[in-house]
Amino acid sequence: MKQGSTLFLKAAVFLIGALVLALCIFLLPKVFSFGGGSEPELVFVYYFMVIIMYLASIPFFTALYQALKLLRYIDRNEAFSALSVRSLQVIKYCAFTISGLYTAGLPFLYLIAQDDDAPGIIVIGLVIIFASTVIGVFAAVLQILLKNAIEIKSENDLTV
Repeated sequence: MKQGSTLFLKAAVFLIGALVLALCIFLLPKVFSFGGGSEPELVFVYYFMVIIMYLASIPFFTALYQALKLLRYIDRNEAFSALSVRSLQVIKYCAFTISGLYTAGLPFLYLIAQDDDAPGIIVIGLVIIFASTVIGVFAAVLQILLKNAIEIKSENDLTV
C-alpha cells in the first residue's frame, strides 16, 4: 500500500513539474512578446514580471526535486532520518523564496492590472504568495515534528 501511495505522489510531482515546465517554455515567451500592450512605456514592467516568474521557477523545481527525494526516503524506510529533515528544510526555504519573489513583484502586477483593467491578475499573485507561504509553514512544522521524532527514536534506541 505504501509503495502505491508514494508512486501516486511521485506521478503527481512529475505531472506538476511537467505542467510548470510547459508553461515556462510556451506561455512565458508569449507574455514576453506581448510586452506593453496598450502602453509601450510599461514594457519594462512585463519584462520584470517574466524575469520574476523565471526566477521563481528555480526554487519551484528545486522543491519538487526535494519532494521526490523525500518520497524516495519513505520508500527505503529512511523517513525518520536527518536526510528527510534536510529535504524539508530545503522545501521550506524554496517556498519562502517563491513567496518573497512574488511579493516583490506585486507592485508590478498592480501596474499590469491597471493597464489591462484586469484586477484578477492581482488575485492570482496573492494566491501564489499565500499558497507558497502555507507550504513553507507546513514544511517548517513537519521539519520540527520530524526532528523531535528522530530525537525520541534515538533516545529509545539508547535505552534498549
